[in-house]
Amino acid sequence: MEEQLSKIIRQLISYQADNPMFYTGIAFWVVFAFTLAFYSIVYQKSILRNSYLLVISWYIYYQMNGAFLSLLIFSCLFNYGFGLLIDRRRKTRFWLISAVSFNLLLLVYFKYSYFFADTANLLFDTNYQVFNWLGWILNQLSEGVADVHSIVLPIGISFYTFQAISYLSDVRYQRVEAVRNPLDFSFYLSFFPQLVAGPIVRAAAFIPQLYQKYRLTNKELSHAVFLILKGLFKKMVIADFLALNFVDRIFEAPGAYSGLENLLGIYGYSIQIYCDFSGYTDIAIGLALILGYKIPVNFNAPYCANSLTDFWHRWHISLSLWLRDYLYIPLGGNRKGNFRTHLNLIITMVLGGLWHGASWRFIIWGGIHGIGLSLEKLFQKVSKSSIRPNKFRRFIAVFVTFQLVSLAWVFFRASDQETIYRIFYQLRQHFIPHLNQEGLVAYLPTLLVLLLGFILIWFPYDAKEKIRGLFIRQHITVQIIISVLLALLIQAVSSAEIQPFIYFRF
Repeated sequence: MEEQLSKIIRQLISYQADNPMFYTGIAFWVVFAFTLAFYSIVYQKSILRNSYLLVISWYIYYQMNGAFLSLLIFSCLFNYGFGLLIDRRRKTRFWLISAVSFNLLLLVYFKYSYFFADTANLLFDTNYQVFNWLGWILNQLSEGVADVHSIVLPIGISFYTFQAISYLSDVRYQRVEAVRNPLDFSFYLSFFPQLVAGPIVRAAAFIPQLYQKYRLTNKELSHAVFLILKGLFKKMVIADFLALNFVDRIFEAPGAYSGLENLLGIYGYSIQIYCDFSGYTDIAIGLALILGYKIPVNFNAPYCANSLTDFWHRWHISLSLWLRDYLYIPLGGNRKGNFRTHLNLIITMVLGGLWHGASWRFIIWGGIHGIGLSLEKLFQKVSKSSIRPNKFRRFIAVFVTFQLVSLAWVFFRASDQETIYRIFYQLRQHFIPHLNQEGLVAYLPTLLVLLLGFILIWFPYDAKEKIRGLFIRQHITVQIIISVLLALLIQAVSSAEIQPFIYFRF
């Protein structure tokens, strides 16, 4: 107990590279409790409220990512300044291209340096090595604190970079006015609930809230608590359990398992990544709502989709809309003829795959979805919706879509090409497992959690809403008892070591 308390105190005082602060850890909730305690003093005045939460956001990000806080602050000031330049309505195209290019250059430097160096070495038989130029500059100022031979990816850089680009573009096309106060803009870009893994929040939706009077009804508070508990349950009970006890083992050595076990591992990852990412979003929306801000929904039962098009209307919605508005449409969208429409769609999804990770595996994953979406458009044009939908056809469509999405996740999750080959080889050649009774018993907890995950992803929407409504209608005392019991359950079944959210890597 004393050791655990000492560990939490160290997390609160200074950045621990081997034990950073995550939203599923006790240290974070201690910070959030103190944040709310002092929030009661400043929440009525927007200037104090926003400035206070900006400091808290930067503190939390520092405890997650250390010195990379300086990069976040630089991004805030840089994009704030360019937003004002673009808002002057003079040479706006030049300033927009310059700002977006520099944002992308930073993202490419941190995220894709190894990818480009390795690709060049493979194609041209060279031996290029990455060099940490920013680390070298830092070493000139602070006596060698950075390793110049490695580049570390800052948490959340993909999300706050895309959010900044959307802001600059919206200012350029007069969808939103430039923010005049640098602290307000920095708060918009740094708001801690969604900073490190989204949703990607549009300026037009969030910035007006900076100046609104704080408002939180009892119903909204109950809704926020429900979302946070649901998110923690999905992440710590389902996602982490499946990862540690089944999925990671399958993907580390697929050849040691039968094709059926590999298939269940693929399904397990489908459930894991959904519960992990949507769980984070639930927590983020709940935290923001308690603080008086509303951020957009990022998931809408994606595995209930009856097509890939429908899937991307439901999965990571903020990124899907970003890719549509700031990539697909500027490329020409569907305005340049059929061939360009399909090409633009595939390019968008390939680049969306590359956004997720600097690897050919992610490019292939994006390409699978891009080609799938293109084929769907062709089929819809040929069929002209002559087939009338019914429950059976919808069931088949949902089932097939889930299979396609799940098989595509193999390229997303696998660590290398050999793992991908081995998984599909086992599916084709060694599907039937050879398990005795003891083996089946050992799999029982995993199968139960897997079943719980399937129930969760396909639970009827109306039933989910009834459960949420039932919780919200309870007396505050009952809500507290339910919350405490569920929190204890989550703590009891969760793993000893805190598992980072999957999308922290992107």
